[in-house]
Amino acid sequence: MFKPLTIYIGLRYTRAKRRTQFISFITLTSVLGIALGVTALITVLSVMNGFEDELRQRILGMTAHSTITGRGGELADWQDLKAQVKDLPHVEGAAPFVRGQVMVNAGRRVSGTLLRGIMPDQESAVSEVGEKMKRGELNNLQAGKYRIVLGSELASYLGARVGDKVTVISPQVNSTPAGIIPRLRRFTVSGIFEVGMYEYDRNMAIIHIDDAAKLFRMEKNVSGLRLKLDDLFNAPEISYELARKLHGDYFVSDWTQAHSNFFQAIRTEKRVMFIILLLIVAVAAFNIVSTLVMVVTDKRGDIAILKTQGLTPMAVMNIFIVLGAIIGLIGTTLGTVGGVLLALNVETIVPAIEEFFGVNFMAADVYYISSLPSKLVWLDVYVIASVAFVLSLLATIYPAWQASQVNPAEVLRYE
Repeated sequence: MFKPLTIYIGLRYTRAKRRTQFISFITLTSVLGIALGVTALITVLSVMNGFEDELRQRILGMTAHSTITGRGGELADWQDLKAQVKDLPHVEGAAPFVRGQVMVNAGRRVSGTLLRGIMPDQESAVSEVGEKMKRGELNNLQAGKYRIVLGSELASYLGARVGDKVTVISPQVNSTPAGIIPRLRRFTVSGIFEVGMYEYDRNMAIIHIDDAAKLFRMEKNVSGLRLKLDDLFNAPEISYELARKLHGDYFVSDWTQAHSNFFQAIRTEKRVMFIILLLIVAVAAFNIVSTLVMVVTDKRGDIAILKTQGLTPMAVMNIFIVLGAIIGLIGTTLGTVGGVLLALNVETIVPAIEEFFGVNFMAADVYYISSLPSKLVWLDVYVIASVAFVLSLLATIYPAWQASQVNPAEVLRYE
């Protein structure tokens, strides 16, 4: 279909002469438009992939893949249940917990927070909080010592440091002759954790499970069991199977139920951004139409002479398809290279820009993540490059067809 002659002529038309400088400028803008569109599309999708992946890791670092609770919010037979669950397929770890909402007071500062009671020696089986300790160690939590680990933002707000005393106020109350008073307990700050997610760093505190049971008057009961599964993406199916196999009045939930709307919103936003940025690529690609129309108008005499020498309309059409394909290929290649390089280095470039201009694009108290992550997915790169090149080829059809319809007699009459 594409003979060497048509390819040679198409390549020859990419080089500008003095009288076609304006056409060359339009061609350059088309190439740059495609390149910038492809670069932006690859970079944005990589950032959104990184954002989703980072959020999933940070959320699941503090949230169990699956959770088993009692219908009344308490589990009395949790030891037997834990032994039963650990023998089931797909379950890699299990740990009990106690949770409740409390007020934490330090000096004149008071903050509501989620208090979680854990067994420090078992917590590593279901979460990564032990690896996120900024000060102290999780194993410093000991039953009866009344020690507490605070999130970094919560500790900063309260002005609390390791070794300081804080007061935990439970929503449960004590009835005394003097009236009803809230349950208070003094805790010593033994550690500070930081997972890099404001929701947890600002609104969570951790104590030993026995201290939590006493604080919430749960005696030997716990709030539930947190499970780690071998495949977090199949958590809904595995949790459903667990609920069927467990004999008792239990409620089994998974991480997707608590965060499904959030991750679905990210995926929807990713699709929308892909469509919006693809329109930018499409506009740049269809600039090739105006470029080729101008080239066809400029080369009408050449086309007429080639036709009189036996070049078929299809061959003429192929010349301009080759020309448009070269423009699209150069733009797509430049954009792909630029997008890949930018996506791989965005975590370095953005902090440098923030430091240079003295701004903060991702404020920790506004966004879930205070840094801009990036995850390059090569399948996305292939799809974007292919779509951009195909759009460039589609943009050449009409101008190429118009060139093939040039009548040599009418053109050469005035030559």
